[in-house]
Amino acid sequence: MKRLTEYLNSSFIEAANALKPKRAKMRIVAYVESYDDISFWRSVFDEYENDKFHFEVLLPARKSLTKGKKRAMMNMLGKGIGKNMIACVDSDYDYLLQGATETSRQMIENPYILHTYAYAIENLQCYAEGLKAVCVQSTLNDDDVLDFVAYMKLYSRICYPLFLWNILLYRERDLKTMSMQHFCEIVRITSFNIANPQHSLKQLVIRVNHNVQLLEKNMPHLLAKYEALKSEFASLGILEEDTYLYIQGHHLKDSVIMRILGPVCRHLRNRRETEIQRLACHRQQYNNELSSYRHSQCDVALMLSKNTNYKDSTPYKWLKLDIEKLLATIEYSH
Repeated sequence: MKRLTEYLNSSFIEAANALKPKRAKMRIVAYVESYDDISFWRSVFDEYENDKFHFEVLLPARKSLTKGKKRAMMNMLGKGIGKNMIACVDSDYDYLLQGATETSRQMIENPYILHTYAYAIENLQCYAEGLKAVCVQSTLNDDDVLDFVAYMKLYSRICYPLFLWNILLYRERDLKTMSMQHFCEIVRITSFNIANPQHSLKQLVIRVNHNVQLLEKNMPHLLAKYEALKSEFASLGILEEDTYLYIQGHHLKDSVIMRILGPVCRHLRNRRETEIQRLACHRQQYNNELSSYRHSQCDVALMLSKNTNYKDSTPYKWLKLDIEKLLATIEYSH
């Protein structure tokens, strides 16, 4: 005899919803990739819960600890995805591939699969407009020492030509000429110095230009497709200055953003501690105030992981539009 969980799919939940009083909320099960994703998608759906809809955010595996995108999209749910059971996943490169692979096609065409548009949730957490707030929460110092928005726009524009090549090669199923790891190694931030932040960008320009020139020289047969891809991305609304939102999330967080936030936060803490030393009337007051300040600080990586200042970002706005379309469809059919 089959267990009840084996019948659990969108149709089952729809039938269960029909047993409730007419005024009861419709239950929509949202399956996500991993534990870390639950908080993000919970906060997204909180904006849409009302007297009609209730979302339940879960991991897809009911008999094992297996997680991941394919598990959320297809392996476990299969044809069970529907108006009462949806999948919520990171876009990775699948949105940019625009149907070039089966996973990309499924993600883009299925209205019951919601995706981040940005490469991953980490990219949204690293949204440039929210980085100053992350530093303030970590250091309790509101001084301006770096224009994060301007820096990340420059970073993105520098990376964009190589980023286009990386996507094009993925579409061509050429993972040897430039792997994801190789691309990330080139576009990392090295030797960031708060006193001279432009130096790190100059180093980046040298690495990117060198590799772009090699690709142009060695793969002239793809130049026309490269120009076409540039036009396609413009039509999709993917801007040069937003490139950082579409590169690998873990790389962006660890090898770009944290390499900037670390020195910035150390600088802000040193400023605050110098101020405490200058204002203290005696040694005991200095020790007490310094101890209090240090105990009140928070780890910057933790603050970044909790950052929600991405709601004005383009990918998040696109995600909200998808949710609103989905709910409108569900409400009409209900």
